[in-house]
Amino acid sequence: MDDLIGARWRKSTRSSSNGGACVEVADNLPGVVGVRDSKDPAGPALAFGPVAWRAFVAHVPERA
Repeated sequence: MDDLIGARWRKSTRSSSNGGACVEVADNLPGVVGVRDSKDPAGPALAFGPVAWRAFVAHVPERA
């Protein structure tokens, strides 16, 4: 995905700490936030606009 060239990926603070279901986020690019599965870094990634990303994160429930 050309929108994510130069992305610096980091594990989401909401990812599981057991090495399983981990999400990586790249928020260093202007106008786009990338999301991918850390187990498949060469696989598909999603790209969100900043407003859509903030709306999504605002509705993700806190972990217990």
